[in-house]
Amino acid sequence: MDAKVFTKRSDGSEISQVDSKTPINPVTDLGFPGTYPYTRGVQSTMYRGRLWTMRQYSGFGTAEQTNARFHMLLSAGQTGLSTAFDLPTQMGFDADDAQAKGEVGRVGVSISTLDDMERLFDKIQLENVSTSMTINSTASILLAFYIAVAKKQNADVTKLRGTLQNDILKEYIARGTYIYPPLSSMRLVTDIIEYTATHMPKFNPISISGYHIREAGSDAIQEVAFTLSNAISYCNDAMKRGLLFDDFASQLSFFFNGHNDFIEEIAKFRAARKLWAEIAQNRFKAKSEKSKALRFHTQTAGSTLTAQQPDNNIVRVAIQALAAVLGGTQSLHTNSRDEALGLPTDESATIALRTQQIIAEESGVINTIDPLAGSFTIENETQRIFDGAKTLIEKIDQMGGSIAAIEKQFFQNAIAERAYEFASRLETREQKIVGVNAFQTETAQTKDILKVDPALEKEQHDRLKSYRQNRNQDATNLALKNLQVQAAQTTNLVPHIIEAVENRATLGEISHALRAVFGLYQP
Repeated sequence: MDAKVFTKRSDGSEISQVDSKTPINPVTDLGFPGTYPYTRGVQSTMYRGRLWTMRQYSGFGTAEQTNARFHMLLSAGQTGLSTAFDLPTQMGFDADDAQAKGEVGRVGVSISTLDDMERLFDKIQLENVSTSMTINSTASILLAFYIAVAKKQNADVTKLRGTLQNDILKEYIARGTYIYPPLSSMRLVTDIIEYTATHMPKFNPISISGYHIREAGSDAIQEVAFTLSNAISYCNDAMKRGLLFDDFASQLSFFFNGHNDFIEEIAKFRAARKLWAEIAQNRFKAKSEKSKALRFHTQTAGSTLTAQQPDNNIVRVAIQALAAVLGGTQSLHTNSRDEALGLPTDESATIALRTQQIIAEESGVINTIDPLAGSFTIENETQRIFDGAKTLIEKIDQMGGSIAAIEKQFFQNAIAERAYEFASRLETREQKIVGVNAFQTETAQTKDILKVDPALEKEQHDRLKSYRQNRNQDATNLALKNLQVQAAQTTNLVPHIIEAVENRATLGEISHALRAVFGLYQP
C-alpha cells in the first residue's frame, strides 16, 4: 500500500491524503459543536446535555396489538413512538378493499378509520409524547386522524410533537408507495408543511429520507446528495406558496441509514450537516441558525440483516448504532435480530432497545461532546463525502431539480448501478458477509417468528362495516364532495381532510376522492 494511503473503505477504494478536492480548515469547515456549519453537531453540548430520542419502529396487526407493543416499549425505557403502517394504509386502501387482500396488518398496523387511530393510541396522551409516523402518500390523512384523536383527548394541538415522513419524492426514486402524479403529491406535501408551520409549530411535517435510497442500493455519497436535492425541491415548493425559508426550515427533519462501514457512516452524518448548512445559508439565505442545523433520525440498515445466523445481526446493529451516535444523530431506531425472517418479536425488540441503552449508559461515548474530533481519517472522509455529494447536487440542479431527474430515471439508474456493483463484489467474495458468503455453518439457525393472525383481516372488515353503519352518511358524503371541490382548486387541503375525518370518512374513501381529481401515477 502506498505510504500516502491511510485506510481502505469497505468497497475496496482507498482514503489518501489528497482524497478531497479542498484542504480542510478547522475553523470554517468544522467550527464548534452547535455552531455553523454544524459539522460537529447541532447542539453545543450534544449528549452531555440531552440524549438522542430512542424511538423503536413498531406496528403490526391491529391497532390493539400495536398499542400493546407501544406500552411494552415505553415501559422498557423507549422515549418516543414510531409507527409502521401496513401496505393498504400506505397505498390508500381500506382493509376491506379488494386491493388489500392478504396484506392487512402484515408489514405494519392496519389503520382505516378514526376509531382505529383511537385504539392505536389508547391510554397514551398525545400531548405528552413525540410520535413519528412512517407514511407518505396518505400522510395528510394520517395527520388528520392524529389531530382528531388529540382533540378528543382535549390536547392542545399546538403542543403536539412528532414527525411525519411525508417524503413522496423518495417513493418515486426508491420505494414505490406513491398514488398520485408527482405534482399533485408535491402539493399535498407542501399543504402539510404550510399547515404545520401555522398550527403545529412543534411538529415536523416531513422527514426527508435517505434511508430508503440507501436500502435500494445507493452509496453514501448518493444517499446524502439525493436526500438534500429532494429537500431543495420541497423548500422551493414551500417558498412558491409565499412562505419564507425561516418560517418552516426549523421544522424540517431528515432520516438517514446507519450502514456497516463504521468510519464512512460517521463521516457521512457530519458531511450531511455541513452541506445542508451551506445550502440553507447560501441558496436559501437563512437568517435563523435553527434553519441551518440539519436534525436527523437514524435507523440501522435493514438491508444488512441476514436470515443466516440471525444473532449476528445484534452485533451489526450495535456497530451501526454506535456510528450514528458518534455521528451526532438526534433520534435512533435499532433494528431487531429477526427482521430478515419476519416482524420482530417482543424479545428481539427489547434487545434492540437495550442496545441503545447500553451505548448511552455504559459505553462512555456520551461524556465527550465530539469524541472523534481531530481524527485525520474522519475529517478527510467527511470532506470526500461533502465534495462528492455537492457535485451530484449540482448535476441534479442542471437537470432541473429532483422531479426532472426522477422523470429522466437518473436517480433510479444511478442506484441500480451501485446495487449491481455491490452484488458483484458479493459473488466474487471481495465483499464478505459473515454467515452468508463467509464463515457459513451447515445448520440453519431458526428463531421464534412473529406471525400475524390471518383472522384479523375479517376482524377489520367487520369493524369497517360497523363504522360505516354507525355514521351520518349524508355528512360524510358532503365532506368528501367538498374535499373534491377544494382539490380541484389551489386551497390547502389539510383542513378539509380533517373535516372529512371528523365526519367519519375512511382513509380509503378520502384517498379515492383525491384519486378522482388527481389521477394515478403510471411510471
